[in-house]
Amino acid sequence: MRVLVIVPTYNEAANIAGAIAATRRAVPDAGLLVVDDGSPDGTAEVVEELRSSTPDLHLLRRPAKSGLGSAYRTGFAWGIEHGYEVMVEMDADGSHDPAALPDLLRPIAAGSEVVIGSRYVPGGSIPKWKAHRHLLSKGGNVYASVLLGLRVADSTAGFRAYAATVLARIPLDKVRAEGYGFQIEMTYQARLAGASIVEVPIRFVDRQVGESKMSSAIVVEALVLVTWWALGRALRGAWRLARGRRRAQRPSVPVP
Repeated sequence: MRVLVIVPTYNEAANIAGAIAATRRAVPDAGLLVVDDGSPDGTAEVVEELRSSTPDLHLLRRPAKSGLGSAYRTGFAWGIEHGYEVMVEMDADGSHDPAALPDLLRPIAAGSEVVIGSRYVPGGSIPKWKAHRHLLSKGGNVYASVLLGLRVADSTAGFRAYAATVLARIPLDKVRAEGYGFQIEMTYQARLAGASIVEVPIRFVDRQVGESKMSSAIVVEALVLVTWWALGRALRGAWRLARGRRRAQRPSVPVP
């Protein structure tokens, strides 16, 4: 199967060469697509220099920072257009270990359509996180899973793989969330599309070089969106129930 690892970047010049090299070691036959949002630190230039010596390495330059969700949607569309069968999301900052890519891809090869690298299934871990971060992350995941019926432990995880078959069934042009919200929305849309979703354990570590892109605004966005989607889900469920009752109450017409 043709695999494309999509790596969105903004000011990752210090990390991107290492991420590319580690990915090539882990999955030598996979393609890599870096989606750079106009990084002023020269991230795109580093990738351009590596392209001559790295097979199947591609670069999409975007003029300005447009968000994580937008970068992945652009990458998915590019991958589908170029005939890749599996799209992988991976950060460039070292928090996602490329050595785990074979474990992430194995269930796809066995027939699953979505595989999430999970911190919250047995074997998953987040070393050195403080208690309040664990509480916020795990609480948000429980909240999203219960309200949206996701049935996954780590819907906010950003290290995951999608079969092109499920991406073709998801209305990507209507997916609007960014950050945590994007990962939750994609999990929800995959469930609505009837995808089989599997979680595999990963070890998640904080970045060692550069600044985190996470902010309180991204967390708030995710919570608001989950509540909004859950309300829509409840209203659709109530409408279907009411329609079913009306049909059941209609008098039968005797056959002459």
